[in-house]
Amino acid sequence: MRRCCRFVVFTLVLTAVAACEPHDRRPGQWLRGGVVTAPVTDWSFSNDVDEIFVETATWYFVPHSVTTTVVTSGGTLYVPSLYYEGGDFPNERLWNRNIARDPHVRLKIGEKIYPRTAALVTDPDERTRVLAAFAAKYDRWREMLKDGEPATPKLILLRVDPSS
Repeated sequence: MRRCCRFVVFTLVLTAVAACEPHDRRPGQWLRGGVVTAPVTDWSFSNDVDEIFVETATWYFVPHSVTTTVVTSGGTLYVPSLYYEGGDFPNERLWNRNIARDPHVRLKIGEKIYPRTAALVTDPDERTRVLAAFAAKYDRWREMLKDGEPATPKLILLRVDPSS
């Protein structure tokens, strides 16, 4: 019996360690890296990064993290959430539901972690500027937006402000 318990504990620890960070479309849990506590006034370094990780807080205390793209516009950082099968924010994405409940997130850019607060972009002018920034940075966004905003996927934009 003792041997079985050790095996179970070993398996749980190994699973927890292996399942920490997201990979491509597979979500993850805890993000690792050096935490940046100083205010960030220039996000231009993120212009050279195609994907980042976003960690959200779940109600069951195990973080949920995803991989997403990122842009800057007007000195502010933005991440999208695409709803390919329709639906409304925040219902169709676990990480969006987590943000609606608790907007505190952690972003991993490179090997550094940035505590931030996520906010849904609702202002039409801000949305237009941010979509233009995505189209300028990513070929697939330029193609997706060439005839205006598509019906599918539904595009949700989140501004990541300083932590409060």
